[in-house]
Amino acid sequence: MTQTARRMEKEILKKVSLNFLLHIPDGYEKDSTKKWPLILFLHGSGERGDNVERVAIHGIPKIVQQQTDFPFIAVSPQCPEDSFWGAEMDALILLLDEIVMSHNVDATRVYLTGLSMGGYGAWQLGAIHPDRFAAIVPICGGGNPKRVEALKKTPVWVFHGAQDKVVPISESENMVEALQAIGGNVKLTVYPDADHDSWTETYENPKLYEWLLQHSL
Repeated sequence: MTQTARRMEKEILKKVSLNFLLHIPDGYEKDSTKKWPLILFLHGSGERGDNVERVAIHGIPKIVQQQTDFPFIAVSPQCPEDSFWGAEMDALILLLDEIVMSHNVDATRVYLTGLSMGGYGAWQLGAIHPDRFAAIVPICGGGNPKRVEALKKTPVWVFHGAQDKVVPISESENMVEALQAIGGNVKLTVYPDADHDSWTETYENPKLYEWLLQHSL
């Protein structure tokens, strides 16, 4: 099925509003009893704004346009222009809750990934809500190593380019080393010749999706 642009508005302590792209897999409507795995994708800083189609420039929403048989429900929200993912944690969980309730989602196979600013967001959201995600994939991101204890039981696969001049590889290494120190299930893939774009090769690799589907809550 095609990827569609949608909008979510919820009233909590304040109005939370997010534009998002939603991909529904082929075959979804043929079996109303089947539960599908879901990927929540967080874009980088360059795709912020109010034109949700920009979210499809990179990452998962770009992949689903190229692969008609992509076997996941994919939710790709857009961060507002003057914000960042760290300020949108409540909105992201509200959006995730809405999609899980309104679609045939396998809640034990919900995965989180993001690139650059979204990589930071994946680390943060995963640490705040480790019970919601079966695995996370932060790409060229980073975070606070002191908060990784919450992710000790969550499988994490990290990717970074060794030549990254935007987000130094040490940002990922610090998070990985902190998780390793407490016995976390984490691995790091480094692309020796890659600069900031370590996401194209990652999201085009079928082994990533095979790895994700090996994990469930």
